[in-house]
Amino acid sequence: MIELETIHQPAETEIGSYFVANYPPFSAWRPEYVSVALEALNSPTRSTCATAPMGLYLHIPFCRTRCKFCYFRVYTDKNARDVDVYLDALTGEVGLYAQRPGLAGRDFEFVYFGGGTPSYLSSEQLNRLIDGIARYWRWDKAREVTFECEPGTLRKSKLETIKAIGTTRLSLGIEHLDDEILETNGRAHKSPEIFRAYDWAREVGFDQINLDLIAGMVGDTDAKWQEAVEKTLALNADSVTIYQMEVPHNTLLARTALESGAPAPVASWATKRAWTDYAFRRFEEAGYVVSSAYTVVKPSAKSRFVYRDSLWHGADLIGTGVASFSHFGGVHFQNADRWEDYVERLLDRGELPTARALAMTEPQRLIRELILQLKLGRLDAAYFRSKFGAEILELFAEPLRGLADQGFLRLDRDRIELTRIGLLRVDALLPRFFEPQFQNVRYT
Repeated sequence: MIELETIHQPAETEIGSYFVANYPPFSAWRPEYVSVALEALNSPTRSTCATAPMGLYLHIPFCRTRCKFCYFRVYTDKNARDVDVYLDALTGEVGLYAQRPGLAGRDFEFVYFGGGTPSYLSSEQLNRLIDGIARYWRWDKAREVTFECEPGTLRKSKLETIKAIGTTRLSLGIEHLDDEILETNGRAHKSPEIFRAYDWAREVGFDQINLDLIAGMVGDTDAKWQEAVEKTLALNADSVTIYQMEVPHNTLLARTALESGAPAPVASWATKRAWTDYAFRRFEEAGYVVSSAYTVVKPSAKSRFVYRDSLWHGADLIGTGVASFSHFGGVHFQNADRWEDYVERLLDRGELPTARALAMTEPQRLIRELILQLKLGRLDAAYFRSKFGAEILELFAEPLRGLADQGFLRLDRDRIELTRIGLLRVDALLPRFFEPQFQNVRYT
C-alpha cells in the first residue's frame, strides 16, 4: 500500500472538516444583502459579461435513505404528493428567473441535476418537470447536461428518459463496491445494483459516464479499497471522481461522535490521501489522466467537465431548489433552506426564495477563482493578469513561497503547479489564500 508523509495536517479526520466550494465563506452571506442579489438579476448591466457562460443547477432533494456522511439538504420522508408540490415550486422558480432582465437572451452553457438523488424521480415526474421548465427556458444549446444517480433507483426505461431530456454525462454515485461498507455507511444500494445500472447505462449510450468513489468510509481497509479500485477500473468508465471522506458537523457520523465523545470512525487523513493516491496511480497506469484533485478522465473529447471548469473560471450559475446556491454578476446568494419557506415563497407568494447573499469585491472574485482553479492542480498567472490585471505571484508571494518550501507546489515563471502531495490535500491548503478576516471563521 502506498504511504504518504503527513505534513502539518491532523492525523485524524476532524469533525467539521469541509470541502472548499466557494469564497468568501458561506458564513459571511447575510439576509440583509438579498436586495443586492435582486438588483443584479434585474439589471442587464450587472451580469458578469454579456457573453459569459451561464449554468442552471436543479436541486432534487429526495433520497431513499440519508447516508451517515451526508451534509446536504435532503429529505427521506416525502410522499408522491410532496414531490409534485416541490416540482411545481421548482418549475415556478425557473419561470421567475426567466423574467429577470439580467438573464434576458442568455442561453445555458451547462445544466446540472444534483441532489439528493435526481434519479429518485419517476420518468413521469421527470418529464413533467422538463415540460414545465420548457415553458420558460430550454437548454438545446447547452454543451453539457449532467444528471446524478443512485444505482438502486434506476431501471433501463428511466435511464432512457434521462438521456432523452438531453443528458450528456451520467454520474453514478457508487461510493464503494463492498456491500458491508455500503450498508455500514447508510447507502441505499448494494453492489449488484451498481453493475446492473452501469450495464444499462452503457446500453442506453450516454456520451460520458462518471463514477463516484469515496476514500475513507467507515469500515474500509487497505484490501477493500484496493479491490474497489480494481473493480471500478474493470468497468472502464469515462471518468471517475474520488472524494476523501469528510465529517461536517451536520452529519450523523459527527453527531454520534460528539454524543459518545469518541472520534468519528473514519480513516485518518494520511490514510485517505494514501488511498486516493493509490487510485490515481492505478488509473494513470490504465491510461487515465488526473484532471483535478478529485477526478481522473480518459483522454477523450467526450470526457469533460464543463460545469466544473466554467464555475471555477467565474461563470454565472442560477441555482434552483431548496437551499441552492447561485453566483451571478459578482453576487453570491442562497435560497431558503427550509422546505416550508421555499415552497411557501414560490407557490403562495410568487417570489424568488432568496434567503441570504453577499456582493463580492474585485479582490474576492480573484481569490475565488484562484482557489477553485488550484483544485485543478495548476494556475496560469497570465490568465489572472489578463482577466484581473493582477500579478498573483506578487499578491500571494507569501503563501505560494510557503507551499513551495513545504513541497506542496512548484513555481516555474507564470505556471504554478501542485505536487501530488499538495493536490491530495488541496482543500486544507486553500485557506492560506483567504483574506485575514476569513482565515479562522466558520466556513458555512
